[in-house]
Formats: sequence, C-alpha cells, structure tokens
Amino acid sequence: MMKRVLTPLALIAAQPAFAAGGGLNLANTDLVVWLAFLLFVTFLGYMGVHKLLGGKLDERAEGIKSEIEEAQKLADEAREVLASYERKQKEVAEQAERIVAHAKEEAANAAELAKEDLKASIARRLAAAEDQIASAQAAAVKEVRDSAVSVAIDAAKDVIAKQMTATDGNKLIDAAIKDVEAKLH
Repeated sequence: MMKRVLTPLALIAAQPAFAAGGGLNLANTDLVVWLAFLLFVTFLGYMGVHKLLGGKLDERAEGIKSEIEEAQKLADEAREVLASYERKQKEVAEQAERIVAHAKEEAANAAELAKEDLKASIARRLAAAEDQIASAQAAAVKEVRDSAVSVAIDAAKDVIAKQMTATDGNKLIDAAIKDVEAKLH
C-alpha cells in the first residue's frame, strides 16, 4: 500500500524540481518542504490517523446528537411543565373568580339580612317606645285624675265641713256603716 501512495507522490513532487534544474536539488527549500509534507501525510495515513480522526469525529457527532436529543427532550418536558402551570394558573384564576363572586353574593345576602334585622329591631323599638309612651300617658292621666280626685275630695271636705253640722255628719257615718255591712254580707 505504501508503494502505491509514495510512487505517484514522488513523481508529482519531482517534476517541478527536474524541470527547474534538471535533477534532485535538496537546496531548493520548497522541494524539501513539499517532500517532507508528503512523507508526513503518508506516514499519518499508514498509521491510520485518518481512521482515528474519523472515529473521534463520529464519536463527537454522536455525542452532539445525543446532547441535542436530550436537549429536545428537556425542551419538550419544559413545554409540558409550562403548559401544566399555565393550566393550573388558569384554574386558580377561575377558582379565585368563583370565590370572589361567592363572597360578593354572601356579602349581599348578609347585607340584606342585616337590613331586615335592622328593620325588625327598629319596629320592636318603635313598638316598645309606643308602649312606653302609652304607659307614661296612662300614668300621667291616672296621676292627673288622682290629683283631681284628691283636690276634689279636699274641696268637697272643706265645703261639707263648712256646711255640715255634727248631727248630719253622724247620720252620714251611720249610713256609710250600714252600706258597708250590706255589701260585705
């Protein structure tokens, strides 16, 4: 294999050297560098470096491919998690709206109940106040009557005392005693 690679390379490399000066001139640095490069490349080919480099590049490509696949999986998982969180966020927002609506409804019901309780309380207090007024009015009327009766009795006593004699008084006392006895028996 080596002969097959080296022979055509040597012929190609030697042609410019022979054309320029008619022989192998090692003083020509271009020729020496060219020959050294060809020899180095041939040596690398013989040692199988190209297979080793190809294998390493294939390994690297496989590694990159697996990393890309893993990154794709992670991106898919991240999208799923994001979608899950967005769904949960939407559900929580809907639940919060339901809670707020329920709270508003309960607050309205409580306010209505409080209004009704307040109306009932006011009605009870008004009734109690009216009862107190009626009671106070009755007490005042009774007091006025009692005072009027007392004044009338005092006035009558004075008038009767001035106009009545002792015999008339005794007769009245006897009649009252008889009247009381008749009512008690």
